[in-house]
Amino acid sequence: MRRRVKTRSPDRGRRQVLKGVIAVGAGLSVSPLALAQGDPASARPRAGDLFVKVDDATLKPLTADDIPLQSAPVEAWPLEPGEKIVRSGSRLNKVLILKLEAEALTAVTRPFAANGVVAYTAICTHEGCDIGGWIAAEHLLYCECHESKFDPRDAARVVDGPAPRNLPALPLKIVDGLLVVARPFTSRVGGETV
Repeated sequence: MRRRVKTRSPDRGRRQVLKGVIAVGAGLSVSPLALAQGDPASARPRAGDLFVKVDDATLKPLTADDIPLQSAPVEAWPLEPGEKIVRSGSRLNKVLILKLEAEALTAVTRPFAANGVVAYTAICTHEGCDIGGWIAAEHLLYCECHESKFDPRDAARVVDGPAPRNLPALPLKIVDGLLVVARPFTSRVGGETV
């Protein structure tokens, strides 16, 4: 009587290894997202959030009067008003708030502005650098990493540089004098490699 010896086909072994790699990879890719969803400081801005200046320990909510007209943007974080949670757990939540002449805003920009005040992500759409520059003479936001320029009067349209798309806006409204998030960002925040 001959005994049959089971042998594994090379394809079957490769399939099992591939399944294991996919399972591990899926676990790694889901974990950070699941963690961010559980951390209110990392959660994306939501309708009803207020704003506080970056590094303001007093957590004083910003008003439209706190934003100087035609000046460099104010860097701010969204603030969940109930629990007073500053959404600073992700750099993708930082926004630049500007006050511009309302009549200078394009028709595309007006729906997400509040009395001439607009808010845009502080993250460049090119490679995800922080936007830290302001060209006062031209009223343009400027990314110093790769020299992209954005026009905040025209939905943060790319005026110059390698950035592939406008900066996402964070639509605003004013409630009891305070600047409030009206809706989530208008598009995905981050650079092409983020």
